[in-house]
Formats: sequence, structure tokens, C-alpha cells
Amino acid sequence: MRLPDYENQVIIFWVNFGGFMVPQEVFERHAAAYDNWYVEHRKVYRAECERIRQGLPAPDARTVEVGVGSGRFAVPLGIPLGIEPSVSLGRMARQRGVEVIRGVGEWLPLKDGSCSSVLMVTVICFFDDMARAFAEAYRVLVPGGVLVAGFLERGGTVIQAYLHGDVEHRFLSQGKFHSSGEVRMLLRDVGFDIRSAETENDFCVIVAEKNKA
Repeated sequence: MRLPDYENQVIIFWVNFGGFMVPQEVFERHAAAYDNWYVEHRKVYRAECERIRQGLPAPDARTVEVGVGSGRFAVPLGIPLGIEPSVSLGRMARQRGVEVIRGVGEWLPLKDGSCSSVLMVTVICFFDDMARAFAEAYRVLVPGGVLVAGFLERGGTVIQAYLHGDVEHRFLSQGKFHSSGEVRMLLRDVGFDIRSAETENDFCVIVAEKNKA
């Protein structure tokens, strides 16, 4: 069944998000610059994509990326569906062949147990309520379904340089950053079992599984 067109999700966005705020303006105004980062940093991007691929079960029709952005991870990984609050980035993802529903991680417009796996890449720092977003991922996953979260760790050199004022960054300025331990604790709190958690070059990938019972 074909999903509703992305542009028709505006009403869902404003009615159902339950007061959760997203740092959307900067992504609307600078969508092209955001997307171009993956071109300018191709080596880093490809390395992150490969690490995600190793932890993500083979995508099927029920795999979704939350915070799909411009589709830079969904497309090479073969993920058919994305959730994205930004109109500009979502349009780019659609042009790359991803079905996009406008929404946020804290209020996923998906049915209970409707997803085989969920991907969140470099998005958890932008959640208004990360615990709620993880609970939503848990809700929409089938029993035994997998959540893969990839993010820059707070203690890494990139984030520390930004936090100490050594570099300016229009997108990082919108984020709240976390350690691997903090993320793993929140995932366990909502019911996930942690399969693996590995950090390489500041980029942490956590693979978590919903209870099969």
C-alpha cells in the first residue's frame, strides 16, 4: 500500500506532535549545506554507513529510519521509509526514492508492532525527549525487532571541540549530546536489551533488541 504523499502530512505534524519541539528552522534554511556535508566528508560518511550496515538487519518493507534527513543513509542501506520533520530535507529524501512521512521521533505516526527494524543516525541529539523517542521505537517494533542508533559521543573530540568553543557549527548548535552509557541506560529503561555498543572515531553505534516475549 502506497503511503500518503509527504506534502500531505503537514496536518499530522502540527496536530499530533503533542507539543514536542524540534530545531527545524536551521534545517529548513540550510538543507543544501546539510546535504553537502556528506559530499565534502565522503570518507567519514562512508565509514559511518558501513558501520551501520554491520549492525542493521537486512532491511525489508517494514524497516524505517527515524530522522531520515535527506536520505543519505536510507538510500545506500536500502531503507524504504523515513520519518522526518523538515520539509526541505524530506523532499530531498523523496527525490532519492525514500517514502517520507512528516513526524518526529517522540510521536511516531506508525502502528504498534509495525516495524521490523528502526534506524536512528545522528538524530538522537536533536530529540526534545530522547527517552520518549526510544519508547516510541520500542512500541512500533515487532517482538525481537532491532533498533540501531548511531551518534557522535559527547566525550569525543568533535563534540568537545564544539562545546569548548574551538569550532562553530550551525547544526551542532541545535543539539544536546550524550555518552554511550547514558544512551544505553535509557534504552534499557524502556525495555531494550543491548546487543552491542561500539565507538570508533567518536561515532558510537548501539544495537538494541526488543524483547521477543
